[in-house]
Amino acid sequence: RREEGPKPKASHPPAPKYRSQPKLVRARRSNKIMAPGILANLGCAGGAAVITVTFIHPIDTVKTRLQVSGTGNARNYAELGLAGTCSTIAKEEGIAAFWKGIPAAWMREASYTSFRLGLYKPLKVAFGADKDDSPFILKFLAGGASGGLGSIVGNPFDILKTKMMASETGLSLGGTASAIYANQGIMGFYKGIDANVMRAVVNNGTKMACYDTSKQLIHTMAPAPLNSGVPLQALASFVAGFFMTCTVAPFDICRTRLMNQPADKPKIYTNLFQTFGKIVSDEGPLALWRGFIPMWARIAPTTTLQLLFFEKFTAMAGLHAT
Repeated sequence: RREEGPKPKASHPPAPKYRSQPKLVRARRSNKIMAPGILANLGCAGGAAVITVTFIHPIDTVKTRLQVSGTGNARNYAELGLAGTCSTIAKEEGIAAFWKGIPAAWMREASYTSFRLGLYKPLKVAFGADKDDSPFILKFLAGGASGGLGSIVGNPFDILKTKMMASETGLSLGGTASAIYANQGIMGFYKGIDANVMRAVVNNGTKMACYDTSKQLIHTMAPAPLNSGVPLQALASFVAGFFMTCTVAPFDICRTRLMNQPADKPKIYTNLFQTFGKIVSDEGPLALWRGFIPMWARIAPTTTLQLLFFEKFTAMAGLHAT
């Protein structure tokens, strides 16, 4: 009888290695927000911002007049108050004066706000802040980073807008740009960049983190119909707008003072910290919140409209705003 050797072991193909579901979900989510998703986000943000600023610009003009009040040769609008400032501008310069600087404002929003809104979602993922239980500070850092990047891109248009709004005589976009370049060169368009970046970091960090967190809380705690759709987005935007105004007002007035200095005269303000100190010592600490009411009156509807438009446009593009 022939002896049979040991039977060969049946070979089985190695078990396929599957990625764990959470990693797979994260990878898919990450791929969705990469280019061209980022470009679509930037486009949605820019469109929302340009539409919004067209309606809100008059409030910004009044706020700027109050902030530069009494500096250099500027009229002391602070003595006139909010109603007096509006009345004086309308009587002496006409209704169209409330839209002074609107071309520069459009250009600023198309650059600055495109970045600060459009980059929030990708940076939120990069910072690991895209989970439901992500801490507030990570959302603040993601919003602050996108705001800081946007302010570097938009600073030249911010300079032009501020000077055009502060002028009582009326300045053209081309004339303002030519005067800045002739007196200060290309660096004249980056005057106040330190204050502007700091303001943008605090501004957008507060805005996006408060909006994101408020939206989650309202969705969980508020009754219908306030916990979904436009009512949810509007409520979260309003909350974010209030906290933005509280945190950003001191940076905003310093930025405005730095940017609005005459190009052909000695500088009164040199940098962010010197401006803080000079305003507090000369005018008192509360001067840092001068123009708070018109600022809030501008920021609350601006934030609400911007984020509502942004949510709508990103939904149309098949994306998520936050």
